[in-house]
Amino acid sequence: FFGRKRESKPAPSRGGGGGVPTDTIQTLKQSLITLDKREDHIQKKVDAMVAEAKKKLAAKDKKGALFAMKRKKMYESEIEKIMGSKMTLETQIMSLESSVQNMETFKAMKAGKDAMANVRKNVDVDNVDEMMDDIREEMDTANEISEAIGRPVDGDTYDEDELLGELNMLEEEDLESALLTPAQPAPEPKLNLPDAPMGGLEASKEAEDEDEKALRELEASLAM
Repeated sequence: FFGRKRESKPAPSRGGGGGVPTDTIQTLKQSLITLDKREDHIQKKVDAMVAEAKKKLAAKDKKGALFAMKRKKMYESEIEKIMGSKMTLETQIMSLESSVQNMETFKAMKAGKDAMANVRKNVDVDNVDEMMDDIREEMDTANEISEAIGRPVDGDTYDEDELLGELNMLEEEDLESALLTPAQPAPEPKLNLPDAPMGGLEASKEAEDEDEKALRELEASLAM
């Protein structure tokens, strides 16, 4: 308005050139799809030129056939350019995808490193060594307490050698008593004989009485 030139704002870049890598990858893939479609379209023209050249030859139109072959070569050259562009796009897509993967891997590794740092923020080698020493000291103290509790109240007031001497004396007294005690006769073995029948003894006694009577009668008869 006062003669000052208005500064034009730069137009936003299209295609995600400086945007998020994933957006750029999608843009490249979309361009790759467009090139595929264009390649198919031109390939159809190549096939059409081949058919037209054959048709011109059949009609003895050599000049027309030659022109069709020239157009075919032109289309084939365009296809080669498209294939080169597709190769470049595919290389860029692969590189960007690899970069994105590397970035995500780096973020994950960094997050893991930060988590480990937070976990051991108050734990270092010196603290661990000090804690292990404290644990050993507490265990030794606990063992000493257990031994003190399990120890008899009277302690070791008795001499072990003296007690062993008394035991030896008791053994010697038992041995002397065994030697001085007379040996007891061994009991006679008891014979288990069958009992004599009572009826047989009575019969023998009666027979003996009859014999004595007969003998006395004989002596009396001789004396007469």
